[in-house]
Amino acid sequence: MAANGRIGKVGFVSLGCPKALVDTERVVTELRAEGYLIAADYKEADIVIVNTCAFIDAAVAESLEAISEAMRENGRVIVTGCLGGKTEENGENWVRSRVPAVLGVTGPDSLEDTLRLVHQNLPRPHEPFDDLVPAAGLKLTPAHYAYLKISEGCSHHCTFCIIPSLRGDLVSRPIGSVLKEAENLVRGGVKELLVISQDTAAYGLDVRYRTGFVGGRPVKTKMLDLARELGDLGAWVRLHYVYPYPSVDEVIPLMAEGRILPYLDVPFQHAHPDVLKAMKRPASAEKNLERIRAWREICPDITIRSTFIAGFPGETEEQFEYLLDFLREAKLDRVGCFAYSPVEGAAANALPGQLPDEVREERRNRFMQVQAEISREVLARKIGSVQRVLIDESEDEDGVAVGRTTADAPDIDGLIYVTTDRHLEPGNFVDVTVTANQEYDLIGRIV
Repeated sequence: MAANGRIGKVGFVSLGCPKALVDTERVVTELRAEGYLIAADYKEADIVIVNTCAFIDAAVAESLEAISEAMRENGRVIVTGCLGGKTEENGENWVRSRVPAVLGVTGPDSLEDTLRLVHQNLPRPHEPFDDLVPAAGLKLTPAHYAYLKISEGCSHHCTFCIIPSLRGDLVSRPIGSVLKEAENLVRGGVKELLVISQDTAAYGLDVRYRTGFVGGRPVKTKMLDLARELGDLGAWVRLHYVYPYPSVDEVIPLMAEGRILPYLDVPFQHAHPDVLKAMKRPASAEKNLERIRAWREICPDITIRSTFIAGFPGETEEQFEYLLDFLREAKLDRVGCFAYSPVEGAAANALPGQLPDEVREERRNRFMQVQAEISREVLARKIGSVQRVLIDESEDEDGVAVGRTTADAPDIDGLIYVTTDRHLEPGNFVDVTVTANQEYDLIGRIV
């Protein structure tokens, strides 16, 4: 209870990737089940939880600013997430050394420790019945889609990344638990499941693809088996953060059959073999081009999205041009690019050939100019086609709703603007004829 005897209210700020958002949803669900209320702003909150990110320096700065703002506006703050797990060389907690007045700090995937801090600073109001909270938990995404986290941590040690030091090595969730959560989400009205982890293709590797049980049936803890099971639930299933291992080839036929969405999020990061070696990435450009061609032969409608880093330490102009040539040949559907940013604690900081900020940013801009032309070409080919669309926003006063095709993940990909003569609700599926395209978005009319 709050000091005056009323039920305590907890405010939330969630930063970073969808994996962090899932962690926030777990905390929200548990606190709501315990009877706490969720505050809409700093003013009405008795306590504020800030879930932080520490992937790159810009994310660290954003997280520190969010913590500082919460302290200014409220003053009773618990910090959790990746930045919460960061330590100084002397072992002192990084956040506490900078904002010592916070109520407490926990690291990523620290549900119990975070709840314990809330209980210490805002006693539990009562013990409500479990059915006061939906079986799928409370979600911070719109009601019609949800992120499904299948594992925690990562066993790769890429030189530009500190995720393994923050979240540890790969730990796969039991497949029965994952599928139970997915079933509850779909039963609760979710129309799209976005499968996430640090390395989705490695799901189950840490437990040697152990056999679990789903409804009394044996099912292996493996990406292929998981995708097959999810494909039977009747929702869109979208795979994110899939390293380009040979095992990914097995999943493509499920896309061709319509069991899961023909969409693959593959973080290639670069194409030149020397840069990939410096990054310690488990891939090569030649094999990736062959694999992309093979995927498209099996599933011509497949959408491939990826992310890249421009201006990595030691990257020469010739190596960057090699990357641009890869981009032109691969013709990936959706692409993002970051100018290399040093992250405190990352091995890449010690590599020779650190490039000036202006060179990194100039290369990122050139990369995106090339991709913009590719994107326009890819989208122009869709004019006249009929696309299945999931509506995200109802029509405005001009009769234009906003949705996404199978090629578009929320927040990171494009949109389709749908002219309609009837009312559409978020979560509706409609068929749309594409009439025009912009640089990254489509325009269409409902069939």
